[in-house]
Amino acid sequence: MSEKNPLNADLPDFETICAHFGEDPARYQGAVVPPIYQNSLFTYPNCAAWNSPGGLEGEPYNYTRVSNPTTEIAEAKIAAMESGDRARCFGSGMAAISSAILSSVKSGDHVVAPKTIYGPTKQFLTTYLPRFGVEATFIDGCDPQEWDDSRRSTTSLFYLETPSSYVFKQQDLQAVAGIAKRHGIVTACDNSWASPLFQSPLRLGIDLSIHSATKYLGGHSDIVAGVVIGSESRMKRLVLDEGLLLGGILDPFAAWLLLRGLRTLPIRMEQHQRTARLLSRALSEHSAVGSVYYPGMDADPQAVLTAKQLRGTSGLMSIALHNQTREAACRVVDSLKNFAIGCSWGGFESLAIPCDVPAEHIDGSEGTRWLIRLHIGLESPNALWADLEVALAKA
Repeated sequence: MSEKNPLNADLPDFETICAHFGEDPARYQGAVVPPIYQNSLFTYPNCAAWNSPGGLEGEPYNYTRVSNPTTEIAEAKIAAMESGDRARCFGSGMAAISSAILSSVKSGDHVVAPKTIYGPTKQFLTTYLPRFGVEATFIDGCDPQEWDDSRRSTTSLFYLETPSSYVFKQQDLQAVAGIAKRHGIVTACDNSWASPLFQSPLRLGIDLSIHSATKYLGGHSDIVAGVVIGSESRMKRLVLDEGLLLGGILDPFAAWLLLRGLRTLPIRMEQHQRTARLLSRALSEHSAVGSVYYPGMDADPQAVLTAKQLRGTSGLMSIALHNQTREAACRVVDSLKNFAIGCSWGGFESLAIPCDVPAEHIDGSEGTRWLIRLHIGLESPNALWADLEVALAKA
């Protein structure tokens, strides 16, 4: 897909960034893997060093809530992968999301976001921020004009998530960013589904790119983390305000595990994508399956946009059975052997979970539709398909 899109020219060298960027073995006795600076405090030999700009020998370390050498390496790698100036890691994806939003709004402001965003993000916008006088409008978001039409004089943030949760609707990042810039509106995008390997929101004009690093960036289902990336000026404000004052930091050991995950991100994403594409095609032809929601399929309703802004696809999709009942969805999920039942995704393991989705998110009608969300892990494609075939017979 990237060959058709000039916006993807001169992309960063992901593999080398993941393996080496931000690391200086000379600082830690030549160790191939940087050590974990598992400490809260950094001390100084004298008052002059304590008072000097940047601390001892230019190292800006005094307290891990402010910065930490292990976490800084992860932040440097992710910023480079996203073509951003600076990144800030947080203790969860939701901490990153809420900090990015809070950095962009004040009392009396208005936010526009897609209806199909991650549930806790929507809850933050609908039940938490109104306590501080911030309102939100939710739209389908696929048509850029809808963003312009929903804009108010008080709109300070366009919050995007593309592809979005469960139904994987995409928003045109470049077009929405263009509208926002004409009106002085900040844009933030949850880029967790695609990862920096397959989508570059900042290169398309978005101000802040956000990840639940719990997912693909970590990749091993053993950390909870988040990260925000943007320009130096915007990130400096976010770090000093939301980063330091809310204190939702990433622990150094979790940052070290995140570094381990980043080293294998490119090869893992290629495998997730390869198997997911095979299974999405097979699922779309299965007699028990009514619809498959996965960008990049042959019948992708947003094929032009997919080719424009996605360099690849990941391992997360949803299917709708012809029998769209809770009972049928649960029968299929309960029959799976190689898919665990779990609410997260992005790790090495395959997962399945039944989910009720408002019908308006799918076709604009009323009521609820039951989908099965599948995360395609790193197991054998043949084993996963054999498992799905047996389970779908129970639909």
